[in-house]
Amino acid sequence: MNEQPKFGAICFDCDSTLTRIEGIDELARHSGRKAEIAPLTAAAMEGALSLEEVYARRLEVVRPGRGELAWLGERYVEEMVDGARETIGALHDIGKPVYIVSGGFLQPVTVLAQALGIGSSHVSAVEIYLDGTGAYAGYDLSAPLIRSDGKAEVCRALAQNHGSVAIVGDGITDLAARAGGAYVVGFGGVARRQAMADGADYFVAEAPLTHTLKALLSPAEFEEARLAVAKRHREQDLKGD
Repeated sequence: MNEQPKFGAICFDCDSTLTRIEGIDELARHSGRKAEIAPLTAAAMEGALSLEEVYARRLEVVRPGRGELAWLGERYVEEMVDGARETIGALHDIGKPVYIVSGGFLQPVTVLAQALGIGSSHVSAVEIYLDGTGAYAGYDLSAPLIRSDGKAEVCRALAQNHGSVAIVGDGITDLAARAGGAYVVGFGGVARRQAMADGADYFVAEAPLTHTLKALLSPAEFEEARLAVAKRHREQDLKGD
């Protein structure tokens, strides 16, 4: 009898999960406003403030235009978490659908997704609106991911298509995805948040991201993915030679 897949699809948060930076904080640093923004981000990720309380406040300070969003996409790729390419590549190699579900901004998150081989149709994030000159003109107020329960809504919809879903992330909004039926794998390899360490179904304390595969896959899938990762490492070594 063939072993059943553990999950029909795997979702990843972006900031502090696939990349080592928090996008809004990086934009604030770039514009000299990090001291105003970083405490709000930390409070939201730890659950001290709701996402609804800080989302608009941070954007009104940073107001990213086309150039800033493109710059952030490059920074996401430059700061990719150790093991991210191998993890996503192995999941793709075994035929597992992979999604990015992020409260970050759609334009730079899509740049990172492309670098990881994830199609734009598998990216859920918040679109930033730009005017004719490329300046900031607001954001999608209808996007579920500007709310604390947004990842639960997205995961619930994905579960209707895939049957079962897991999400990997670092913050309280990822933990909230459990209300949408998601199995929550906490990742502390960039930022260790106590609420996630205590509340996740499975917690990975350190990078690389490949450490999450054991929680995400059945034993047979894990062995197949392990072989895929090893093959990718051999190919990289050959290229290096």
